[in-house]
Amino acid sequence: MSSTSTHPSAPLTWKQADDDVHVATRDGEFAGFVELDGARHVTRDSHGTELGAFATLADARRALDGSARRKTRSITQTLRRHLSRARS
Repeated sequence: MSSTSTHPSAPLTWKQADDDVHVATRDGEFAGFVELDGARHVTRDSHGTELGAFATLADARRALDGSARRKTRSITQTLRRHLSRARS
């Protein structure tokens, strides 16, 4: 599967994927997600790398929007990687 770079000024689009997961895309490409883990919102970039834990969803979203724009992986690749880590 190929990776593409996105334009850095393109805004993020957010969708709620589950009660505790919000997924971001930029120009139609997976950009990362925020998951509720207890009382904190954990932000992960398009590679599944944790960017931080935040008290509010708004702060967690801002962290992803301000993160470095890197080449993206598909959402399937990232979620598989994240889920395999969570199972271990």
